[in-house]
Amino acid sequence: MVRVADFIVDFLGVQHAKRLYCVPGESYLTLLDGLYDSKDVQTIICRHESGAGFMAVAEAKITGRPGVFAVSRGPGATNGSIALHVAEQDAVPVICLIGQVSRKEKGRGAFQEMDYNSVFGSVAKAVFEPHRADEVAKVFTDAWKIALAGIPGPVVISLPEDLLADELVADCQYIKAADAPAARAKDVEQFLQMLGKAERPLIIAGNAMRSDERKQALARFAKQFAVPVACAWKAQDVFDNNSSLFAGHIGFGAPLVQQQALGRADLIIGIGTRMGDVASMHYTLPRAPVPDQPFIHIYDSAEPIGRNVETALGVCADPGNFLDAVCEKENTYRADNRWIAEIHDFVAGFMTFKSPEPDDGVDYGKVIFELARQAPDDAIVVTDAGNFSSWVHRHWRLGNDNLMLGAIAGAMGFGVPGGIAASLAEPDRCVIVVVGDGGMLMTGQELATAVQYGARPKIILSDNSIYGTIRTHQEKHFPGRVSGTNLTSPDFRKWAQSFGAKAVAIRQGDNIAARLAEAMAHEGPSVVHVHSSREALSAFTTLSRLQKL
Repeated sequence: MVRVADFIVDFLGVQHAKRLYCVPGESYLTLLDGLYDSKDVQTIICRHESGAGFMAVAEAKITGRPGVFAVSRGPGATNGSIALHVAEQDAVPVICLIGQVSRKEKGRGAFQEMDYNSVFGSVAKAVFEPHRADEVAKVFTDAWKIALAGIPGPVVISLPEDLLADELVADCQYIKAADAPAARAKDVEQFLQMLGKAERPLIIAGNAMRSDERKQALARFAKQFAVPVACAWKAQDVFDNNSSLFAGHIGFGAPLVQQQALGRADLIIGIGTRMGDVASMHYTLPRAPVPDQPFIHIYDSAEPIGRNVETALGVCADPGNFLDAVCEKENTYRADNRWIAEIHDFVAGFMTFKSPEPDDGVDYGKVIFELARQAPDDAIVVTDAGNFSSWVHRHWRLGNDNLMLGAIAGAMGFGVPGGIAASLAEPDRCVIVVVGDGGMLMTGQELATAVQYGARPKIILSDNSIYGTIRTHQEKHFPGRVSGTNLTSPDFRKWAQSFGAKAVAIRQGDNIAARLAEAMAHEGPSVVHVHSSREALSAFTTLSRLQKL
């Protein structure tokens, strides 16, 4: 017999959960004791529960397996809630372990007591709270399966602190995600018939295409049938941006010219995306609920198919398997080379960096352009939420070996913790974090975690002393009335050095290439403090242009 806590540690080891991210709490001391002797699960102590949760999300995005984080009851759980929301919005499997009050205290208004089913019921795919040791093995098995099944997402397990010391007898078995449905012959045939009638088909590929097998299937199909591929929000890495068939990244701030160019498609194929708000350009491509052109939706769960947009063909199947099945058939579709050239010419011009030199700080776009030139071909690029990331999406041509991690949910604070988790999971790869001054001061204290565990992210910080995205909306809707968006920030170079990180600054007139090279060459974590322009507000607009609207 073993303690419940020891069973949990063994279970995580069998599932190849190599790290558990946490902020310690007295409500799960027995679990921490169980982790003490583990050779399979490394305990990563974080500085805030949101940081721990973001790290679990990032690890899940990289591995495809559930990321795991543990928090204490009450404040710890609510601090970690942002990561659960991100996991739900991003369709990422995450397991959150919460230390709960003891069973004899439950329901008596005990210190920091909460009902986690009520708190997380609308976000988590399931919330469990076992009360007997003989329930624990089934709870963890079910939780793991649920997190991976259908649309992946977060599962919460609330663990009464006294339960963790109880004893049980149970075996741990490895759990893999259930195979998605295989392609059906009649769906393949209908797909080919619809494609054969189209002149300007367009693929919108999402986050679920990120595995190597699915990326290869997408590339093979696009090449064989000569169909342009646009990448959905934060899924820019699922298709080679250097391909003549790359149709750009769809995200916030997409200019009208991009919307018009892609809108000329006469068939839209959504694959590996739930076709939510941002992936569909605010429900305009395809138009919701009734699209302007036939819409084919391919996803490995039936739940999102037809939910937002009426489909001419809905296919519940493994997207990679489906595309492979299509490629085995005779190609009756004849590509319109003029349509392909039009898309290619637009994307080539759009991704070329050209910007007037601002006079109030460094053009962050120039920094990103140079960073993309210096970065290794297999770099992992982690983006926080904010206008600054628009330069990455517009000007960085991600290749087949790149990996992009970003919060589809738009949550600030993902960048630094996400970069740390990526560096721990992929220690031999260069991890680059793009973050703003707002997000940096939300979770940037996790630099201490990076130093403690040997993570080596390169953090490129845009500091323009404003909440840039909110300022963009403010200038549009309340011109001349700046309220709540100006910031006062520390000297981030000195701040980063205090953690033990390498730190350099880039000011107007500095040699950008040399400063970046210095930071990139450092063996440990480094921070580049870019004193960015407010005028060059994003890759799509400027402050003065907004003020003239």
